[in-house]
This record gives sequence, structure tokens and C-alpha cells, in this order.
Amino acid sequence: MKIAILGAGNMGSAIACGLVRSGKFQAEEIVCTARTETTLERLRTQCPGVRTTTDNAAAVRDAAVVMLAVKPWLTEALIREIRREIDPDRQSVVSVAAGVSLAQLAEWMTADSAVRPALFRVIPNTAIAVRQSMTFVAARGADEACTERVLGIFRELGEAMLVDEPMLETGMILASCGIAFALRYVRASVEGGVELGCPAGQATHIVAATLRGAAELLLQRGEHPEAEIDRVTTPGGITVRGLNEMEQAGFSAAVIRGLKACK
Repeated sequence: MKIAILGAGNMGSAIACGLVRSGKFQAEEIVCTARTETTLERLRTQCPGVRTTTDNAAAVRDAAVVMLAVKPWLTEALIREIRREIDPDRQSVVSVAAGVSLAQLAEWMTADSAVRPALFRVIPNTAIAVRQSMTFVAARGADEACTERVLGIFRELGEAMLVDEPMLETGMILASCGIAFALRYVRASVEGGVELGCPAGQATHIVAATLRGAAELLLQRGEHPEAEIDRVTTPGGITVRGLNEMEQAGFSAAVIRGLKACK
């Protein structure tokens, strides 16, 4: 399956390199575009073998999946550039531009034609750079096989979940903004660790590894977080004292308020 990634910036290059590193895609099956040779040279260094070009129209012709990985305000112009090259019978178009709706994509893609390809909006997070993204996918005009193909691509880069388009915003808040929120907790824990006498680098590793373990407990056991908390807190123990101090300072309320502020 050939994939064209139009826009080899941070997200586009992360997708390309991640797919190659997964072992499921050959480098020569992926073609990436950018406006400058400097950007393409950087990608070739990061991911040898990936095909590159500055010609967006040429890049899409042999691709089964066309990914639009440019900034939201550049998406319409890019679609105008390539839409005459898109074959709706054999190609799907995937946009990773936040805030550009499926209705907008459809309007721009079919401005002079009643035929439209299968369209997808995809919201990954920055952990896609290490193939650990929580990615949300919404589809329009796509059959089951086409949808599974796109989901399969992003499952090589972490986890991918098919949702209705209105759910994309919530997913972005929880998973994309959520990366920053989780890292802010890490920073606070590291600062506390330093105050307790732990070197900063060591504290960072300890906290990050602990978060990974906590996440795996939830993902593998599928239980409510409070069930795992109950396994750690013993009557009169230090964990429950720490939790109560955090709640007294408004920990849970602050997290919920922060999430709701992103709407």
C-alpha cells in the first residue's frame, strides 16, 4: 500500500518514520512532500529510503492513501492543488489538520465534481513520534474496508479509535492536551522528588516509569482507576495521607477544570 504524506513537518515526518520503523511498511512505499529541499533533506536523514518531492500533485498519483499533514490554514490551498489528481474509486484522503471539518474537506475536494473520495479526519498526539499516540479517527463516505485500512495505519503508531466527528474535540482534549497535563504532573513530582533528596534526572526516570506502569495496569486489567488506588492505599498508610493532601489542595477539581477550559 503506497502512502503519500503531503507536508513533511513534525507530524508528517513522525508518521512517515514511525510507519517505516514499524516494519509493516517499506520506505519506498511512502512519498513525502514539502515546500523546501531543506525540510526534505532533514527527513531523508531521519528516515533513509523514503521518497521525497516538492510536487504534491505527482506525489498523490500512485498512492492509495493521501495524508494532508499541513497547517489548517494551508489545507484548502493544498486540496485545490491536488484534487484533480485524486481518484475517488481507489484513493482515500486523510487530514490531520486540527479544526478542519469533514464537511469543509468535502466541499473543497468536490468544488467542481459530484464525486468525492473517502474522507477521514485524524487527531493524533505528539507521542506519535515514539509510536505511542492515542489517535482518533472520524470517517465520511468510507466503507468498512477503507476505514480499517486507515485505522490499521495509525495502529502501527500507537492506538487508534474510530469515533463520530463531534467526539474528536473531546478526544483531542483528553489525549492531545492530555500529554501536556500528564507532563505537568511529572514536572511537579520531579520537583517534589528533588526536595526529598532525589537527583532531578533520576526522579524524572522514576516518575515516568511509574506513570507507564500505572497506565499498563489500567490498560491490561480494564478496571476503574479507584480499584487500583485501593490496592495501594492501606489504612493509616502514607499513600492515603498523600492523596488526601492533594485533594485538599484541589487536585481532582483542578484537573477537571483544566479539561473543561479547553472546550
